[in-house]
Amino acid sequence: MERQQGEVKADRLERLDPLCDSEREMIKDTWAKVYQNCDDVGVAILIRLFVNFPSSKQYFSQFQQVEDPEELERSAQLRKHSRRVMNAINTLVENLHDGDKMVSVLKLLGKAHALRHKVEPVYFKILCGVILEVLVEDFPDYITPEVAGAWTKLLDAVYWHVKGVYEEVGWASSSVV
Repeated sequence: MERQQGEVKADRLERLDPLCDSEREMIKDTWAKVYQNCDDVGVAILIRLFVNFPSSKQYFSQFQQVEDPEELERSAQLRKHSRRVMNAINTLVENLHDGDKMVSVLKLLGKAHALRHKVEPVYFKILCGVILEVLVEDFPDYITPEVAGAWTKLLDAVYWHVKGVYEEVGWASSSVV
């Protein structure tokens, strides 16, 4: 039976490369060190996102017009949202052994951002890349290439699941990549 090119892509996307036990342990071990600096790391992630991808600020009315990274860093709203981002990651890491719980968390996250906040799903892909960049740069002693590979698999799964939620709720934008 011949496959069309689109079918190959769809088939491939339906099969995520699952984390093995050693990758889950690497993620848990490095996250323990990262989460000790939860507030600073979260702020660094969001500032990197907003500086490198300024269009992402459109979803945050309280600092859409703020250009200065130092002013962003002082924003109580940014700190509050960065804490939510870090807590969401923490929940995922704590539940790496429980795929159903992870999917449940990502469904809630995806639905809220699609339906309530109207965030384009491509920003999740961008955010996942920014998270990895910050981890690699800020924790070079812990985020080896092997560990970065495990984090990449996890973050790819996060985006894949969130993107799926957007599709389930009928997101019509063309940015579902």
